[in-house]
Amino acid sequence: MTISAPDFAHLSLATNVVVFSLAATAIGVAGWYLATTANRIAQRTGLGQALTGAIFLGASTSLSGTVTSITAAADGHPELAFANAIGGISAQTAFLAIADITYVRANLEHAAASVANIMQGALLVVMLGIILAAMSAPEISVFGIHPASVVLPLAYVYGMRRVSQAQMEPMWLPQHTAETREDRPSSERTYGGALKLWFRFAILSVAVAIAGWVIAKTGIVIARSTGISETGVGAMFSAVSTSLPELVTCVAAVRQGALTLAVSDIIGGNVFDTLFVSLADVAYRDGSIFHAAGAGGRFATALPVVLTGVMLMGLVRREKRGIANIGFESFFVLLLYVCGAVVMLAS
Repeated sequence: MTISAPDFAHLSLATNVVVFSLAATAIGVAGWYLATTANRIAQRTGLGQALTGAIFLGASTSLSGTVTSITAAADGHPELAFANAIGGISAQTAFLAIADITYVRANLEHAAASVANIMQGALLVVMLGIILAAMSAPEISVFGIHPASVVLPLAYVYGMRRVSQAQMEPMWLPQHTAETREDRPSSERTYGGALKLWFRFAILSVAVAIAGWVIAKTGIVIARSTGISETGVGAMFSAVSTSLPELVTCVAAVRQGALTLAVSDIIGGNVFDTLFVSLADVAYRDGSIFHAAGAGGRFATALPVVLTGVMLMGLVRREKRGIANIGFESFFVLLLYVCGAVVMLAS
């Protein structure tokens, strides 16, 4: 007996919206358990919250977005694929501001200050700069793949190695205050005892990836049926939905007191999300996805550059309390994100 994938194009708009919502809910539930599991892994293995959040949690919660972008690109929808990848970065940065609201003791960026998080933010700006440069340069492709799609993974590996070195041997440290929550990896590493946790982590990651595929398929149908541009659907609806694990895991980590894990999950996940563009470029067979994304794609890429810059200012400034009892960076990140969303939906 052959089992074929469901064809969402033959389902009604209402049915696709319901399936879209169910997949988004599944992503959110799985994301909550991922945060708990990742925090326990960080404690048992001695990896620390910053590296666990940036590499393992950030990558796993990004699986749904990865599948969404690759699926959309392979189906010939480059604008949706590109906007989903980049739009997720903006959405997740806004999620960090939402998590800041839930932490009432102080500004989250003040309490979770670390050199690793600042290094990751700088790396994110570099990765987004590479994408913008590729979009602005003349269209070049080798076997349908833009050279930037090769540069991005290399930059990611090199950059994360530098982040790890900066955490292990920091040349400067943030000033400790009563509200600071330091990331101190355990010196006792019990990798064998963490095997069950790693298995649970893998199962939850697979569930998130499957839900991401459903998000991509239903998102395409919603875009066609409603008349909203693929950039708008990708940057707002599918990007926000596939980014729900980051929101859930970030808030869960904050509630558990794992503040560095929360911040590094968002920033590390954002850095990882730039690789979606490379994977989508490989999946898209009609040329360079960097140029197929159009003007909407350039705006969608510029927005997270601005949001990340504001967030980095907050990490360095370390304001204890600001507007509405959150940091100035959280307030302006939310404001700028809402303005950017209006522009993308209207495009």
